Amino acid sequence: MKIDIRVSDSNRKTLASASGADEVTLVYDTAYREGDYLSVECGEPGNFIFLLLDDAVLPAFVYLKSAAYRFRIPFGEKRISYSPRAFTGSRHLLYARKARKEEILARKNLALNPLDTHENLNLFPHASANVETRGEAIFAARNAIDGLKANHSHGQWPYTSWGINRDPQAQLKIDFGRKVTVDETVLYLRSDFPHDAWWTSAVLHFSDGSRLNLKLSKTDKGQHFFFPPRIVDQVTLDTLIKAEDPSPFPALTQIEFYGTETNVNRLR
Repeated sequence: MKIDIRVSDSNRKTLASASGADEVTLVYDTAYREGDYLSVECGEPGNFIFLLLDDAVLPAFVYLKSAAYRFRIPFGEKRISYSPRAFTGSRHLLYARKARKEEILARKNLALNPLDTHENLNLFPHASANVETRGEAIFAARNAIDGLKANHSHGQWPYTSWGINRDPQAQLKIDFGRKVTVDETVLYLRSDFPHDAWWTSAVLHFSDGSRLNLKLSKTDKGQHFFFPPRIVDQVTLDTLIKAEDPSPFPALTQIEFYGTETNVNRLR
């Protein structure tokens, strides 16, 4: 599998690029400018890859559903949900490789994608929501699958979270981009008490038509829920019931879904 990594500017001019068979590394020795973006191309759609686009952002096993993925370098308010070291300076390390067979077959957190964005339609998993607090990046849906579990504060990295703007109708959707088999979920509620409240219960709606009621507690620990295996491509979290607490601010730091790939033989 040929893999291309490219740095481009706002006019789509290529600033640097590298290609490799199954594996590629690119070192870019220039500071990013607003409008620059990174792209990863695999030639044909439907590939599992291991991807690192900055050494201060967690690398991840992801599924590239199309042939290419573009990531716009965050500036201004959008950068606050990333490490202060991310995408800064004048030397940048980018790396991608084809996922190994054992990585594809392994049981893992299928909801992890530190490189998710609002605009992302190709690199899975992808998180989206019907509401995010004030539209701020630090409270965006993507934060719920970025792999960061620090939940004792809020408002800046690494205390990223999905904020619901006090909306009882808030919904969070996780799209896996392909069929997967899941049998466990873990929720980390934001626990900046007493600033934060918490939810006493929630509901998961699976794309196979089933649902799971969750009973939640006031804790900073991961709350595990096991269930019979389900083959799904999406899950929606909603019906978030807030505890009777003076704070109006419950939020979700992280959600994980554990399981395995489905129909692996038909996926590259």
